[in-house]
Amino acid sequence: MLGAGFPATTVTRGIALGADIIAVDAGSTDSGPHYLGTATSKAARAAVARDLDILVPAARAAGIPLVVGSCGTCGSDDGVDWVHDIVAEIAAAHSLTFTVARIYSEQRAEDLEVHLADGRIRPLEPAGLLSTDVLRRCSHIVGLMGHEPLADALRQGADVVLAGRSTDTALGAVLPLIHGMPPGPAWHAAKIAECGGLATENPRSGGVLLSVDHGGFTIEPLAPETRCTPRSVAAHMLYENADPFRMREPSGTLDTSNARYTAVDERTVRVEGSRFETAEQATIKLEGAAPAGYQTMLMSAIRDPRYLERLDEWCTNVMAYLNSNIPSTLKLGPDDYDLNLVRFGHDAVLGHAEPHRGQAPREVCLVLTVTAADQETATQIAKFANPAFLHAPLGDHTSFPTFAFFGSPAETERGQQYEFVLQHAVDVTDERSLFRTTLGKVGP
Repeated sequence: MLGAGFPATTVTRGIALGADIIAVDAGSTDSGPHYLGTATSKAARAAVARDLDILVPAARAAGIPLVVGSCGTCGSDDGVDWVHDIVAEIAAAHSLTFTVARIYSEQRAEDLEVHLADGRIRPLEPAGLLSTDVLRRCSHIVGLMGHEPLADALRQGADVVLAGRSTDTALGAVLPLIHGMPPGPAWHAAKIAECGGLATENPRSGGVLLSVDHGGFTIEPLAPETRCTPRSVAAHMLYENADPFRMREPSGTLDTSNARYTAVDERTVRVEGSRFETAEQATIKLEGAAPAGYQTMLMSAIRDPRYLERLDEWCTNVMAYLNSNIPSTLKLGPDDYDLNLVRFGHDAVLGHAEPHRGQAPREVCLVLTVTAADQETATQIAKFANPAFLHAPLGDHTSFPTFAFFGSPAETERGQQYEFVLQHAVDVTDERSLFRTTLGKVGP
C-alpha cells in the first residue's frame, strides 16, 4: 500500500527484469469509515511522498506507466487531488514533464437516487433494501471501478494514472487485458499480487513481478532474499475473500477452482487453469460513510487481583449504575446516547468467544466510549462516568479502590464519528459510466 514503504532496490530490479507497468494500491476500508466520511488519508503525506518519489522517477526513466488506485485511502475526489499535488511536486523537483490522468469515483446522492428509483441498485449480503434517506445521510459515496476506466486512461496516453476508489485487482489486471491476455490469468495474477509481498514468504519484502500469458501467469518476488512458493501464492486467494475459489469483479467472477500452482524454481511459481466468467450484468459496488454522532473516550486500568477475579461482576454493576443514573442526572433519554465498554487484556478482541475468559487476567485496560448527538453531551456523560471508573468498589468491599486513568484529562474527545451504510451494487451498461477522467500535464 502506498505510504507503507518498500525497498527502492525492488523497484529497480523489477524494471531491470522488464516490467511493463508499475501498479500500487493506495487505499483500503480496513481502518474503518472515518477516512471516507472525512475524505482524508490514513497515510502520512510525507510517507506517500517518499514512496512516490521512488516510483514516479523510476517509471518515467523506464518509459512505463504508473497506476495508483484508491488514492487518499478512501478514493474520494479530494484524495485523488491530494495525491496529484504530491506527484506534481515530485515532477517539479526532478524536472520531469508527463501526462497525469485523474479518475474520479465519487457519486452524488441525487444521481444514485435516480438509479434507485429505476431499480438498478440492489443490496449485497447482508444489507437490506436501500432508501433515499440513507443516500442523503452519506457525507461521501464512492464507486469501486474495475479496469475499464484505467484502460481508457492508458490508451489516451497517461504516463501516471491516479484513480479514485478501485478494486485492488483492477490495477494489476489492466495492462494484460489491454494486450489481449485471457481474463482468467489476468485477474487471478492481479489478485495474488494485490498486496505485493504478502504472496511471498516474507510479507515485508516489497513487491512482486507478474508475467501474464495466454496459458497462465508466473509470479516472483522482487526482493532476492525471499521466495514465492505454491503455498504462499495459493494462500492469497484466502485473503479478504469470502470464497477461496471465486471472486467478483465489476465485469464478472474469477474462478480458481481448477487452478494449478507449480514451483518453477525455488523463487518462482507458475499458475494455470484460472477462468473468468463474464457477468450478464456488470455492476459497480458502492461504499458510503455517514455521520454517526460524536464520541468521547474514557480509559482506566485495573491491576487489583480481587477486582480482576470478579471483573464481569464489577463491569456489570458499573454499567448498570451509569444507565440508571445518566438519564435522570443529565436529563437524557435512552436513545440520546450509547455506552460501549471494551476490556483489553480480558476479552476485547474475541468477546464471548474468548477461550480463556474464565481466567483472571494480570491487568486490564477498560475503554468506555460514549456516543451522542453532540460532543458536549458525550463528554458530559464521560465526566459523569469518571468517578465510577476510578473508585467504584465491589459490593462487599467497604473501602474504595483506586484505579489508574490513562492520562489527564481522563476524557478524550474523538469528534465526529462515521459508519459505513452502503453495501449495495449499481447495475450499469458501461463500467465507465459512473466515473470521470481528466488528463493534464505536470512538471516545469
